[in-house]
Amino acid sequence: MAAKAGKVGPDVKTDSRVRNIAFLGTYVPRKCGIATFTSDLLGAVAARRPQSNCFAIPVNDIDGCYPYADAVRFQIEEQNLSSYRRAAEFLNSSDVDIVSVQHEFGIFGGLAGSHLLALLSELRAPVVTTLHTVLLKPNADQRRVMHELIARSTRLAVMTERGRTILQDVYQAQPAKIDLIPHGIPDVPFAAPDSYKDQFGVGGKMVLLTFGLLSPNKGIENVINALPEILAEFPNVVYIVLGATHPHELIARGEAYRLHLETLVKKHQVEANVIFHNRFVELEELIPFIGAADLYITPYLDEGQITSGTLAYAFGSGKAVISTPYWHAAELLRNNRGVLVPFGDPAAIAREATGLLRDEPRRNAMCAEAHKLGREMVWSSTARLYMRSFELARRQGAAAPRKSIAARASVYRPYESPGLNLQHLRQMTD
Repeated sequence: MAAKAGKVGPDVKTDSRVRNIAFLGTYVPRKCGIATFTSDLLGAVAARRPQSNCFAIPVNDIDGCYPYADAVRFQIEEQNLSSYRRAAEFLNSSDVDIVSVQHEFGIFGGLAGSHLLALLSELRAPVVTTLHTVLLKPNADQRRVMHELIARSTRLAVMTERGRTILQDVYQAQPAKIDLIPHGIPDVPFAAPDSYKDQFGVGGKMVLLTFGLLSPNKGIENVINALPEILAEFPNVVYIVLGATHPHELIARGEAYRLHLETLVKKHQVEANVIFHNRFVELEELIPFIGAADLYITPYLDEGQITSGTLAYAFGSGKAVISTPYWHAAELLRNNRGVLVPFGDPAAIAREATGLLRDEPRRNAMCAEAHKLGREMVWSSTARLYMRSFELARRQGAAAPRKSIAARASVYRPYESPGLNLQHLRQMTD
């Protein structure tokens, strides 16, 4: 598991004086994994601490704004540096106790997302930064931004042991500053897949599932290439690919990846066994899709993926998982909690999928164990660990008064110049 209850620093009392909490990142209805995470975390903390005042400060990647809920109090224009500074002014005037930052290089403006630093440099409140990506081999700009982000954060939250290790070894982050908190998941009851299948027209079938925003790094073609061998033994298998194409992928290359997958399906003549649901589904609809799966497959191509919300959701829902060994999967599925296959290896996917479909007792035992361990990851538990981190940050912030706004602002220099290309990293998040 990514973490167990009580792993967040020294114990703190539950009568927290953290009352006003701002959550900064992206936010629903924007279609990205960080937006879903920010919304879910805010909701979970607010449910656990009903006396607290939780609100969101989203970053917009479009002209205008999304149709946000009332929880959104201020909005940031991604590429507008002055917008970040105005957000800092708003937060300082709002008397916040904690600012919870969801960090991913690709959602903030400036070189390697450096505009965020302008905001942090002017904040009076302590900052708890959740790192959704921790790069093992950052380029010079990413390294520079990370070092300053770490310095300006009172505490850091990561979701895996590997992330904590990289923070210490690559970025020299202080171990005592890092909290290990698992990716939150909805608390769903354990149920047999057959109880969900009829609503999707796959009753009597064995269902393989992959879901999440589509982009070429997802490796879905390797499952499609594995299907002929799987179908040779289990002709009643259906592979469901659920998810819209990632918005950034749409801008860059349109639907080229999805069309490539559809071409592969026709090449292998498995049209009757692959179902594409080309849309972004909300949690209420997602849970039955996950429930209907006999096997969940994450065939991602990038070893350095430190966090996968889709993996956390499927595992915690009690699914038998086959995955490539990217960092989050290698850690979550160790000790036979799932099955790991080499990157880009359709034959291995076919071998392990047929093995699990053939061995129902093993598959059922894997599902039961995943659901049991997943109870440590439900949002109520994750929210409790975040509240501990917030309280620690508040105490540490009170013990170490911050510089004046003018002094802090004088330290920050945007990593930009007229001669630089400001195209920044677009990390494809789940």
